[in-house]
Amino acid sequence: MKLTYSLLVLFAFWAFPQHCLSQDCKAVFKGRVTDFHDGHPLENSLVKIYNTDKVTVSDIDGYFSISGICPGTYEVEVTHDLCTPQFITVEITRTTTRQFTLEHHLEELKEVVVEGSRHHTVTSSATEQILQTETIDKFSAASMGDALKQISGVSSLNTGSAIVKPVIQGLHSSRIITMNNGVRLQDQEWGMEHAPNLDLNTAGSLAVIKGAAALQYGGDAVGGVIIAEPQKISVKDTLYGKTILSGATNGWGGALISSLTKSYKTGWYWQAQGTLKRFGDSETPDYSLTNTGYSQQAFSARAGLNKFTYGFEAYYSFYRSEIGILRSSHIGSQRDLLQAINNRQPLVIEDFSYDINAPKQQVTHHLAKINFFKRFEQLGKWTLQYNFQQNNRQEYDLRKGALKGVPSMDMRLTTHTLNSGFQFDAHSGRTINVGVLLSGQHNVPDPATGVRRLIPDYERYDAGVYASIKQSINESLIFDAGIRYDFNRMDAEKFYKKDRWESQGYDRDFSNIITEDFGDQWLTHPVFDYHNISATAGIQYQLGNNTLRLNYALANRPPNPAELFSDGLHHSAAAIELGDLRIDRETSHKISASYELKTQKVSLSLAPYLNTIDNYILLEPSGSELNIRGAFPVWRYKQVDALFAGVDFDFHYDISPHWSFDHKFAYVHAKDRDRDRPLIAIPPANTSNAITFVKPEWRQLTLSLRSDYFFKQNEFPDNNFTISIIEDGAYVDRVADISTPPDAYHLLGFDASATFPLRKKSEITLGLTLNNLLNTQYRDYLNRLRFFSDDLGRNVQLSIKVNY
Repeated sequence: MKLTYSLLVLFAFWAFPQHCLSQDCKAVFKGRVTDFHDGHPLENSLVKIYNTDKVTVSDIDGYFSISGICPGTYEVEVTHDLCTPQFITVEITRTTTRQFTLEHHLEELKEVVVEGSRHHTVTSSATEQILQTETIDKFSAASMGDALKQISGVSSLNTGSAIVKPVIQGLHSSRIITMNNGVRLQDQEWGMEHAPNLDLNTAGSLAVIKGAAALQYGGDAVGGVIIAEPQKISVKDTLYGKTILSGATNGWGGALISSLTKSYKTGWYWQAQGTLKRFGDSETPDYSLTNTGYSQQAFSARAGLNKFTYGFEAYYSFYRSEIGILRSSHIGSQRDLLQAINNRQPLVIEDFSYDINAPKQQVTHHLAKINFFKRFEQLGKWTLQYNFQQNNRQEYDLRKGALKGVPSMDMRLTTHTLNSGFQFDAHSGRTINVGVLLSGQHNVPDPATGVRRLIPDYERYDAGVYASIKQSINESLIFDAGIRYDFNRMDAEKFYKKDRWESQGYDRDFSNIITEDFGDQWLTHPVFDYHNISATAGIQYQLGNNTLRLNYALANRPPNPAELFSDGLHHSAAAIELGDLRIDRETSHKISASYELKTQKVSLSLAPYLNTIDNYILLEPSGSELNIRGAFPVWRYKQVDALFAGVDFDFHYDISPHWSFDHKFAYVHAKDRDRDRPLIAIPPANTSNAITFVKPEWRQLTLSLRSDYFFKQNEFPDNNFTISIIEDGAYVDRVADISTPPDAYHLLGFDASATFPLRKKSEITLGLTLNNLLNTQYRDYLNRLRFFSDDLGRNVQLSIKVNY
């Protein structure tokens, strides 16, 4: 009986196979594939059911359908060009429908190659230029300011060789916002000799936005914004790192930089990076610059999760530097000051040393942040971020007795910031950004210095809101605009000597802020509120190889603490600085344009600009003063109406497959409209040319010869002052010439590099850089120590970079 039943079943399968199979495998799997951001259909998306031969693609409306499936549970993969694949487990019975949304904006997931980094432009209409990883690695032993000078229109304000402050189209200090991994740097940047406390080697790219068009970062960027972005980390299983070892002959020192990155395809990642630098006294072509050594230690670490629709990152960075100030800049008498300014050599020249003695500055900066993002389907991306910063600045003077080794200035600046933003990008061709920021800051000088405080105790509170839009009008035309409101409150407590109080005229204008009488001093409580509106609007028009940009930006910048309250000797600047409580906010109206041409062999950019700044705050010399610490020039903060006009030009030409030529030129004209005279400390016209040979077949051999020419600054104000000194037993007046700029100068440089394989996926790059090849003697107009010494002589630098 059992045998008969079995034979009947086998006969049924043999006789009616199509009927049995078709009866069990009639299930249908269908659905639609759309873009996560704006809901648009994604045509030609591949839909594959694993462990079957079922595969199809979506139609022009994003729909797909697969039939003839046996009921069951399957792994389904959906992919589309430039999208991250999506895998899901689906139980298919009869007719099963699923909706798939793919991330079609690749940059949002930070999926980039490990070897480089990409930077996505912040604005469409403003002038923006970028330095990539290769250039940053070349300047790994130098400063951020040195690297940024590779961009046309960017120069530097130096105090010696180690303190390098970026200048964008003639503007610097508080007029420039520096962003470090999405955090606005708060590091007492007020002084002309306060360089940004940021390790260049933490950046995967450096971008410069020339002007106040990037309102999400702040409304007070009268000069521009510097954006240091870390290297983007790919969402895949990988482990890689980089180590750079370099040494230099000028200063006989070097740097060691190393980083390691680990990422997972689950979205988790971590990265750590460290920097060590140590240099001794720098040298001019003729003599050593005593007490100009410096050291730097920096460390940063970040870790986070980057999922499809959400993620977070925690970041911490530590930065510490110790920088010697040229010994000859600190003078003992009025006669010595006059002699130092008018002499061609420093008054103190000692043998080379690694010692860093007073006068010097020590700075320590801590930055910690945590941010979170969430993407909402067919709407956009929300971000929330909190960051903490603490900056401790110590400046050491030449002191004796019990105060020897005690800093003359010791300030601790603590800042807490909370900001949130939302990017609406669901509408094709349109992006809207809105955001809010709250910040609190507290500055506390240490009273143990035994010196009157240059900058007082103060609390500062900031609140801001902004909105911006970028709209594609058609394939060729993009329009962008934005508006921002900021409220700033400065609440300080400050002592004023009564004689200084009266000489400044404060007894007439600010008698209501006096809170207590301390004999020869007043204790005051100044409180200032500022309401600021900033705005921008512009267009980008692209036709073939040609791109035209036009932008208008309105910016308002409230005065910083140094401009308001400075009152005494600024030790690292070797100058007495005096602020003014009457100083009001600056208002900038800037019109900028640019024309770009890019062909197979040629690329060029021409970028003129016009910037009128009402109530422009400047620091200019007004004489000298002798106190118990020596003789120092006196610099005062003033306000005038100013005009800045200039042009930046870049040109690149591929002469042949292996040879190329690069040229850049920058000129800025700056005028004090009130007094009809030039402004002080404006960079002279300068031009740079380089011819480069590249042969990839020869171990990526690269050779480059550079020529940099700096014209003499013929537009300068007469700020000379008279010093009374004793000659032959009688006082006589002598003129201290601190106005006349130095002569024009020309520097040659040479770069060479080659790359060799080590092991699988590892390589080593050897580099040679020669600066001031001919050992030219010169003085830079924007070096504040040019009154006391020449600038740097020849420097030979060797570097070894290992990628692994």
